[in-house]
Amino acid sequence: MRASRDAAALIALGALPAFGDARELRFQSNPFRFGVASGDPVPDGVVLWTRLDGQVLERAGALRLHVPVQWEVSEDERFRRIVRKGSQLAIPELGHSVHAEVGGLRPGRHHWYRFTAGGEVSATGRTRTAPAVNAAIDRFRFAFVSCQSYENGYFTAYRRVAEEDLDLVVHLGDYIYETATMGPERAVRLQEAGGELFTLDQYRARYAHYKTDQDLQAAHALFPFVVTSDDHEVKNDYAGATELSGVSPEQFLLRRAAAYQAYYEFMPLRRVAMPAGPNMRLFRRLHFGNLADVHVLDTRQYRTGLSCGGGRKPQCEEALGRTQEMMGPEQEKWLMDGMRASGARWNLLANQVLIAQLVQMANDTPTFSMDNWDGHVQARARLMKFLAEARPANPIVMTGDIHSNWVADLKVDFNNPSSAVVGTELVGTSISTGGDGDDSTRPQVLALNPHIKFFNNRRGYVRCTLTPSLLTSDYRTLPYVSRPDAPVETRATFVVEDGKPGATEN
Repeated sequence: MRASRDAAALIALGALPAFGDARELRFQSNPFRFGVASGDPVPDGVVLWTRLDGQVLERAGALRLHVPVQWEVSEDERFRRIVRKGSQLAIPELGHSVHAEVGGLRPGRHHWYRFTAGGEVSATGRTRTAPAVNAAIDRFRFAFVSCQSYENGYFTAYRRVAEEDLDLVVHLGDYIYETATMGPERAVRLQEAGGELFTLDQYRARYAHYKTDQDLQAAHALFPFVVTSDDHEVKNDYAGATELSGVSPEQFLLRRAAAYQAYYEFMPLRRVAMPAGPNMRLFRRLHFGNLADVHVLDTRQYRTGLSCGGGRKPQCEEALGRTQEMMGPEQEKWLMDGMRASGARWNLLANQVLIAQLVQMANDTPTFSMDNWDGHVQARARLMKFLAEARPANPIVMTGDIHSNWVADLKVDFNNPSSAVVGTELVGTSISTGGDGDDSTRPQVLALNPHIKFFNNRRGYVRCTLTPSLLTSDYRTLPYVSRPDAPVETRATFVVEDGKPGATEN
């Protein structure tokens, strides 16, 4: 979008004058309705996020103003030891969002932060910086989440995440849904401004509605998030510059530009991720001492079109061909170079869709999801070959998208049960998409895919603990999302030992 490019240029030049005098603004109500968040921690800093409520700005006559927002960071929750503070203009070109990139903090410790604007103060957030570079750390705790349809159910899983003792939360995509996932007569909660999204204002309104959820706000306020997007932030099953409804790539890229800008405006992302039209740099790498490197992937923006017309079907020649990409050449090289050079004990990949082969039968014919890596077989083969030959330390893939829990061995040849295991894929269920779920076990699917060790169809999240010798993954599930305040339980625990690819149930 033109606005995002202009805003990026102004920020880079430090030239964001106010339209009118916003210094004496006094709001009549609190403008921080969407909460606070932090993200992408490094040893000496973190990005802090908030967004001013347009309704409050409009009542104050400030909807088109560049509004100064102050922020401060403290080493205690009562703000007696303030260590950094500053001010940033919230500008209409970026929906009055704030992305304060704070540096100069001490590594590996909690910090508290808050924002002030127009005489009003935000809720207090807590974040945590990454450990010092190459620091020897004995434990790293994180959770990964994905797929939160507002109308499908309550976000109680986030309330339970907020009760955990974590260093980080990783969001693997489908933060919003661009269209209705169920009719109003079946919806658990109704969305404001329903219908399918196409324009920047429509995407902004959908994010704004999701962001008012108190359970979501609670998790954001307690832990730094590392986020990446999947398809529903733009359009279901989109691939690069194409999607399945038949619009031209030029038309679709206009929509993608609007969606990417809204995503940036509502996420705790650094300035390097600010989109330029339909392009947005999301793949990146974070380091957590000598224990873990987190390689964040983007398997939507650079992939080639959906193979075989999309959907679930037998693999056609296109799915098996060498021209099908998932990450694109630049990102694929970046990933492999980074994993090869990593000195961390564990290499964690934040990935959108299922890498492991998943075959299901239809009319006695093997079928595969063309939206997964099964539709891009050679791209997967290159990654599996790299893991087998380069042998980066302990590759663990975190995956979302599929709205259910799975654990799978990653192999060079999924059709050969004796093929060596080269990594582990942990697949997390949805926060709410798919509704309550059930306790089905799908024995036929597991029998067809012996590399898959676990399936569960409840909602929730995956909680992980890393030590130098062990990764422990707890599959935390809720019995229902169709009403609030569900309890949480650990449905299964899988462990991966250092130097031994493949997970075993504990």
